Amino acid sequence: MRYFVTARRWERGWELHIADEHGAEVGVTQSRTLGGAEAMVRDYLALDDRDGDAPVEIRPVFDSAVQERITAARARTRAAQLEQEAAAKESRAAVALLDDLGLSGTEIARVLQLSRSRVSDLRKASR
Repeated sequence: MRYFVTARRWERGWELHIADEHGAEVGVTQSRTLGGAEAMVRDYLALDDRDGDAPVEIRPVFDSAVQERITAARARTRAAQLEQEAAAKESRAAVALLDDLGLSGTEIARVLQLSRSRVSDLRKASR
């Protein structure tokens, strides 16, 4: 069994609506912090004679304006991660080519505007 929890902010913390993997409502509990939500849900499940060790997914929900900002921030973060991965791949390839040309680590660092330690790491990764 797996549980999904919709967490809604209120004046004293978070209201936690628990549903099972089939969408059936299990119950509602509360937590003062979002960080403590999973423990509160597990306690609730154990008290209700359910599997307190089952996977639990906490899903905070907000109004549409806030949710749009969260979605946009996550999308930009993911895009930046992909760009970072692509940049690292290109850097490894450039280091390998410059290394094959006989440039020293210091020279490669200067050409690519990287630190010598970063060039050393990229050299190791490209081999």
